Amino acid sequence: MLQVEDGPGALQETLKFFWKHDVNMTRIESRPAKGHNMNYSFYIDFEGKRGQPEVDELMKDLSRNCLDVVVLHDKKVPWFPRKILELDRSVANVLDAGTDLESDHPGFSDQEYRRRRNMFAEIARNYRQGDAIPYLDYTEDEVKTWGVIYKKMKTMWKQYACDEFNYITPLLESNCGYAEDNIPQQRDISNFLKECTGFTLRPVSGLLSSRDFLNGLAFRVFFSTQV
Repeated sequence: MLQVEDGPGALQETLKFFWKHDVNMTRIESRPAKGHNMNYSFYIDFEGKRGQPEVDELMKDLSRNCLDVVVLHDKKVPWFPRKILELDRSVANVLDAGTDLESDHPGFSDQEYRRRRNMFAEIARNYRQGDAIPYLDYTEDEVKTWGVIYKKMKTMWKQYACDEFNYITPLLESNCGYAEDNIPQQRDISNFLKECTGFTLRPVSGLLSSRDFLNGLAFRVFFSTQV
C-alpha cells in the first residue's frame, strides 16, 4: 500500500519506479487515504518478492518518494496451466496413487483384475496431451461383465434416469458403440463429445484434486479414467 499526496501526476510519478526497476504490476486500486483529506492510497499487486534485487531497489525508491509504504502480504499464486499442453503436469498429481487398492476392495485378491487395472493406469500415465487416445483391447470376460450390467441398467433408465440422460443414451449407442456386447472406447466418446460441445476427454490414471480437475475444464478438457 502506497500513500501519496493528492495532486496532478501523483500516480504517474509513483508508477515510474515500477518501470525503472522492470517490475510488472498485476493489479492497482486507489482510494482516499483514511484521515487525510489531501492524500491518496494506492493498493498495488506486482510480480516478485522481497529479497529480489529489483524489488528491494523498488521499495527503497518508493519509501523515499511516498508518504507511506506498507507491504501488506506476499501473495503466492499456485501454479496453473497457461497452455493446454501443460495439462500433462496436472495429471501427475493423482491423489489415490492410481493403482493402489484398499484391502476391502472386491478386486484386492484378484491378480488378473490387478494386472489389468495396472495396465490401464500405465496407458493413461503414458498419454500426452494432443495424442490420439489409444484403443483398448477388452477381454471376453470384461465384455460379458459389461453386458450384464448394461442390460440390467438399461431396463431402469426410463423410470429412474433424467430426461437429459435418456435423450443422450441413444446417441451414444449410435455414435460411440454403447451396446451390451461392446465396451465403448474413450477415443470415440471424446470425438463425439467434441463434435457436440467442444469438450474432449483426457485419460488419467486416478483421482485428481478439485483444482487440477478444474484446470482441465478451463481448456474444455474433461479428465476421465479408462473404462
